Amino acid sequence: MSIPLLEYAPFSQNQRVQGFEIPGDEQPRIYTTDNLLGNSEMDQLIMASYRQVYNEQQMLDSHRQRFLESQLRAGQITVRDFIRGLVISDSFRRLTFDSNNNYRFAEICIQRLLGRNVYSDREKIAWSIVIATKGLQGFIDELISTEEYLANFGYDIVPYQRRRTLPQHSQGELPFARMARYGVEYRNKLPVPFYPNRPLPTGLFDQFERFTFYKFVNRANWNNTFVSLALALVFIILLLMLAEVNHQVWG
Repeated sequence: MSIPLLEYAPFSQNQRVQGFEIPGDEQPRIYTTDNLLGNSEMDQLIMASYRQVYNEQQMLDSHRQRFLESQLRAGQITVRDFIRGLVISDSFRRLTFDSNNNYRFAEICIQRLLGRNVYSDREKIAWSIVIATKGLQGFIDELISTEEYLANFGYDIVPYQRRRTLPQHSQGELPFARMARYGVEYRNKLPVPFYPNRPLPTGLFDQFERFTFYKFVNRANWNNTFVSLALALVFIILLLMLAEVNHQVWG
């Protein structure tokens, strides 16, 4: 028996109304297969799908799902199926799912597939339970089968950010496409530059420790160094002996 989705409420009553426009803010372009006229429009739709799911941080040629693209072009799958294939692909799993906890991954998928930010921590907890019990594919299947997804995007529309944000120069939130794909937990595991009793770096090369011969001598692994030098010396002697033998034979 599967665990039902934990109930959660919208953040405010504003979530029940239609999206609003901010003066001067560009409205999102909607990509759908309902009004495609040629191959160029299909190319734009596919690129819009990659931008929405992968963002610019992962848009590399090696991450393209060419088999899914060919199926979409041939009409064998819908845009919804194409989006699902991108999210459960090995590239997205390795670069986004494996580098985040379930809470952060649920937040990313809600942003990119439902086109809005999470309502609260309770919503992240609810969907993280689905990830833990049904896995990545089960979570994505449930997310794109929700009434919210089908009502806004259906089977033929590429998801987009539905709630418009304030312009960049104001104090509004950044668009989802410009947010980092990993959370604080993963970022804290990244290597930190060595700063022995030094202030924070201000210049381009301040993050690197200055070379001194004293530090080089103290930190060097002399056991491995002597072994390497001995092997190099033996190799040089063998080369000299081989050269001498060759000279005697052919000299």
